[in-house]
Amino acid sequence: MDRRDAVRRVGVVVLAVNLLLAIAKGAVWWTSGSYAVGSEAVNSISDAVYSVVVLAGLYVTTQPPDFEHPHGHERIEPFVSLFVAAGVLAAGGTVLYRSVTTLVAGDYAVVAGPWAVSVLVSSAVAKYGLYRYCLRVAETYNSPATTATALDNRNDILTAAAALVGVLGAAAGYPLLDPLAGAFVALGILYTGYEIVSENIDYLVGAAPPPELREEIRKRALAHPDVHGAHDVVAHYVGPEVDVSLHIEVESDLTLQQAHDIESTIAADIRDIPEVDDVFVHVDPRELGEWKENE
Repeated sequence: MDRRDAVRRVGVVVLAVNLLLAIAKGAVWWTSGSYAVGSEAVNSISDAVYSVVVLAGLYVTTQPPDFEHPHGHERIEPFVSLFVAAGVLAAGGTVLYRSVTTLVAGDYAVVAGPWAVSVLVSSAVAKYGLYRYCLRVAETYNSPATTATALDNRNDILTAAAALVGVLGAAAGYPLLDPLAGAFVALGILYTGYEIVSENIDYLVGAAPPPELREEIRKRALAHPDVHGAHDVVAHYVGPEVDVSLHIEVESDLTLQQAHDIESTIAADIRDIPEVDDVFVHVDPRELGEWKENE
């Protein structure tokens, strides 16, 4: 399966599961009045809404390159991820407000039963499956939007567990635990939004990738037998992918054809790194002495 089909399938699967969970949690919330289940229902409803947008966004980002976008449309993905974060943060704020106002008012008598427990356990299991699925696709195809979706599903496992504590606490005669669990769910939702924003900001502002990637680029350049140095290695994010530029030093008596072949080989070797998109190699005469061993 290619990247386009894999990423689009994620959007469809996540949307379908979130819709089912939103309906199930909403029904249990309506019958039990549990604030913890209600918080989870709001979370699932927001998940379903942004899943529609994510699905549309993933459709756009997986379009092939065209004249106006010769490098493809993957660079739109961080914006899709930020939309996910906005939805997550809005849901977290809503749930936190409801839980706090309930605690202040002291009106937290609820009726919890086996259906509330069942829907929360089922939610945790379903979200774990979605988390593993989304994470596998995200790592395989380097998709920020799919990574954001994986993080949201991972966090939903913990929030479902917190909501379960609230429901069981209410059933055991401690109804205060229910709105407290709802507040904890909200904090978890808000933290997920923060995680998504902090990760995708780097993609949007052209931040440098991890130092290990820059070192791998340098090693691949120096591995060529005709390269005697590499310097001015610059790598930065352009969307979820990395653009690279660097200078290599070769003997000055090489022919233009020989220098070109070296440059092409090194560019291809670096481009084989999964995160890398474009590579620009500048060839310098070794005699200039610009490269230092400790660079």
